[in-house]
Amino acid sequence: MIDLNDKSYYYNRELSWLEFNIRVLEEAIDRTHPLLERFNFLAITASNMDEFFMVRVAGLITQDYSGSKKTDPAGMTAGEQVQAISEKVHGIVQRQYNCLNRILLPLLEENNIRFLKFGNLSKEQKAYVKTYFNTTLYPILTPMAIDNSRPFPLLANKSLNLIIELKGEEEENLFAVVQIPSVVPRIVKLPSENGKTELIFLEEIVTAYIDKLFNANKVISAYCFRVTRDADLEIDEEDSQDLLSEIEDSIKQRKWGAPVRLEVDKDICQSSFDFLKEQLEIKEHEVYMIPNVIDLTVWFSLAGIVNRPDLCNVPMPPVPVIDFEGRDMFEVIKEKDVLMHHPYQSFDPVVNFVKLAARDENVLAIKQTLYRVSSNSPIIKALIEAAENGKQVTVLVELKARFDEENNINWAKKLEKAGCHVIYGLVGLKTHCKLCLVVRREEEGIIRYCHLGTGNYNDKTAKLYTDMGLFTCKDTIGSDVSAIFNCLSGYSKYPAWKKIAAAPTDLREMFVKNIEREEKNALEGKPARIIAKMNSLVDTGIIKALYRASMAGVKIDLIVRGICCLKTGIPTVSENITVRSIVGRFLEHSRIYYFENNGDSKIYLSSADWMNRNLDRRVEVAFPIEDERLKAKVMDIIDITLRDNLKAKIQQPDGTYKSIDKRGARELLSSQMEFYRLAKEEYDEFKKVREDEIFMPVRAEDVE
Repeated sequence: MIDLNDKSYYYNRELSWLEFNIRVLEEAIDRTHPLLERFNFLAITASNMDEFFMVRVAGLITQDYSGSKKTDPAGMTAGEQVQAISEKVHGIVQRQYNCLNRILLPLLEENNIRFLKFGNLSKEQKAYVKTYFNTTLYPILTPMAIDNSRPFPLLANKSLNLIIELKGEEEENLFAVVQIPSVVPRIVKLPSENGKTELIFLEEIVTAYIDKLFNANKVISAYCFRVTRDADLEIDEEDSQDLLSEIEDSIKQRKWGAPVRLEVDKDICQSSFDFLKEQLEIKEHEVYMIPNVIDLTVWFSLAGIVNRPDLCNVPMPPVPVIDFEGRDMFEVIKEKDVLMHHPYQSFDPVVNFVKLAARDENVLAIKQTLYRVSSNSPIIKALIEAAENGKQVTVLVELKARFDEENNINWAKKLEKAGCHVIYGLVGLKTHCKLCLVVRREEEGIIRYCHLGTGNYNDKTAKLYTDMGLFTCKDTIGSDVSAIFNCLSGYSKYPAWKKIAAAPTDLREMFVKNIEREEKNALEGKPARIIAKMNSLVDTGIIKALYRASMAGVKIDLIVRGICCLKTGIPTVSENITVRSIVGRFLEHSRIYYFENNGDSKIYLSSADWMNRNLDRRVEVAFPIEDERLKAKVMDIIDITLRDNLKAKIQQPDGTYKSIDKRGARELLSSQMEFYRLAKEEYDEFKKVREDEIFMPVRAEDVE
């Protein structure tokens, strides 16, 4: 008898996430990427790791400190997870810096871009640096002595600092801290000759002139270090009288959480190192000795500083959506549903949809959910314009979107000031669904136009994330979307949905029901297959349902970008399941769920991953694609994704991922590049036909 609760059937969530970050790191190593893009991937691994420590590791440390012996589905306690994470991350850090020191920096030099130490500067460069220090840095820098009257300073989360050791007047050892300013660029471009680009890090300059800050003492040493802190917000929504104020107060505390990681220069002297560990109360396994520049997110800025387009990706501007070219959006949506695939197709129609609604005299109301938006969001500007034009505007701004709380609070205040009705969601639930509803008065009555998406209403990330969106004015969908907004803004109960499924009410039930139907069909000898694309697969209930379907003979293809707690290759349990992950130029973000259903396939797009939080603790939506024309389009997307043999990696039974063996392959295919090629090809053909129609000569027989 197979016990699906067997802990050996599940991967630990955190270790699976670290495997994902290794796949990102492999993109930095991949020689097919332009050089500066490889630096960008390296920076992404570091940014990912920062958030991982601030949230996931911090949470586990808190659990372990409280004495919790509760285990995860893989059978690991919080303490065991912290130890395993430490061991794995130390290995990843070594790989990051091997990539930097042995591969990327030498390649930079080959391309006449070089980072210099202060001692290697030319006379002219030293004069430039000295002036820069005196005029720009010196007024900013603040030396912070540490003694009986001045305790160790409370250093901000992720700030880069120097630990300074000095000799006092009585030959005693003293310590001080200097923060490297974050208000000026950390990479400084130096005067250079012969077509070279020469650069220096800010901390190198500060260290060179550090004695100017301590002229009463002799500086013995100065080493860089960086502290990562617990940054997960603790918000008591039940007792909070004002959620916005509560979150504002919590954000302020984020900078000062307990230390969870110390990164320090590997050459640091023992006395300074011991002092830091003691003051920060940091454990040995939480220390990372860094063999070069600390904080690899600095490489995000490199491409903008060196200005070398030849070392960057060739631009891939999103292609206009043919359906809307030269036509009124409302007319098009009234004729047919329109499905969009970003970032290959432009996000502009989504922005224009809200802009058009804001200015259309027949539009009565606009309702929209906002989870993450850009800092200069055209959608929010359009919503403000709509309110100023007298429309009824209701906006749900999710204040609890992690690390976007402050941005969302600012937008919420501006929307309220403009006259929009702003709501913050439901207690205990994050509103993560992506919905926009436009209510329009027309000759035949009130028409509801909807946009439903898999990704955020963020015009910036829409150029970087793969997502899908549907425009429709079908009354069944419109009725469901209206009901969701009523539940979010009022005291309405969730109704029996006509078309969609929603969390936390019936989304889990819908997915399990579809999986179980495939299991039943397979047992009855009917066609049965499941294809699911998502960011993460964590939920044990869903995993068990997939295992049962696999045991019944259902072929299951999972495309999971990040965390996957399901194990492939378990004899008799998951032999029919494959898991692949695609990490490439764009961030895979769309969620697509396909069920064969005995030849009458069911396809859903969704804002939700198969994670406990999405199915139980968030407001999420899955919406069906029923138009046969659009179903075929989605199936083409799935087919191309499954044929990717350049960027796809396949999960192995031990939880690692391997590239697909391309020997003997009939074609080499990157799904992302193929999607862009097809979108551009379709648009170019449309444009050519349009031009031919415009310039077609008039024939005599066509003239009356």
